[in-house]
Amino acid sequence: MAGSRLRAATRGSQLARWQASRVATLLEAAHPGLQVELVLVETAGDRRRDVPLWEVGGQGIFVKEVQAAVLDGGADFAVHSAKDLPSTTAPGLALAAVPERGDPRDALVGSTLDGLGVGARVATGSVRRRAQLAWLRPDLTFAGLRGNIGTRLQRAAEHDAVVIAMAALERLGLVDDLAATAGAWEALDPSVLLPQVGQGALAAECRADDGQTRARLAVVEHGPSRRAVDAERAFLARLGGGCDLPVGAYGREGADGELSLEGLIASADGRMVVRRQRTGPVADPAGLGTGLAEELLERGGASVLFSGDATA
Repeated sequence: MAGSRLRAATRGSQLARWQASRVATLLEAAHPGLQVELVLVETAGDRRRDVPLWEVGGQGIFVKEVQAAVLDGGADFAVHSAKDLPSTTAPGLALAAVPERGDPRDALVGSTLDGLGVGARVATGSVRRRAQLAWLRPDLTFAGLRGNIGTRLQRAAEHDAVVIAMAALERLGLVDDLAATAGAWEALDPSVLLPQVGQGALAAECRADDGQTRARLAVVEHGPSRRAVDAERAFLARLGGGCDLPVGAYGREGADGELSLEGLIASADGRMVVRRQRTGPVADPAGLGTGLAEELLERGGASVLFSGDATA
């Protein structure tokens, strides 16, 4: 494989480039002689940072142009945050690998949850985060939040707290300085704030008919992470939602060899929350995700999704 090369499409943000470089490093270590070149792509989500995600187009606004670069032959594969991917893989593409997952939790920066005063103002661009925090603390008020991680951290000074993915903070090496730069902060356990589908995980896509690239990418696959993400994506696919709905899910494998999945549907104002957990065989993550979604719909989630209460 001496002298061989792969082109990896990615957004141009600091975090996206870190993520693509991480996959590139894994690939180059697994395939001696391989060189991975980054192809930077601007997306609709990057161009319209002043508009809430659900107004711009919701899930997919950070990946469509990156996927197009692969489909058009401008790159051999793409690296995404798995949480940005629509729940159904785009025609002509294959989800070739999910490397080992990072921290799936959300972080509250600027305060701890218990430290927030009555009526405190929390900034987040996620309806999922807002709905769950409103469920936990109906007294809280909320503001929108967009921009790169540095911009979001700067905005913490304008509010009582902001919510940011822990994986992003860790990947950019910002965790150790949080106490000094933002004061109090807290990583929120999934039992408190259920993550977005795919949060903390990376996803590598290539053309479905590109067998050579698929085989190369397969070596960076992490089985437990892939099965958890597959279950979460099947859950979301059954609900038909994206980041424009207050929906969360988190899967993990236990020591008993079974896959556990917890899912949630909420109203945007946090007044209605339906949350359940179930386990299933690791051999059928999609069945587990679909089954949990059906259970939530039957237990009241359908009334939230289809009554109009789920949207902001």
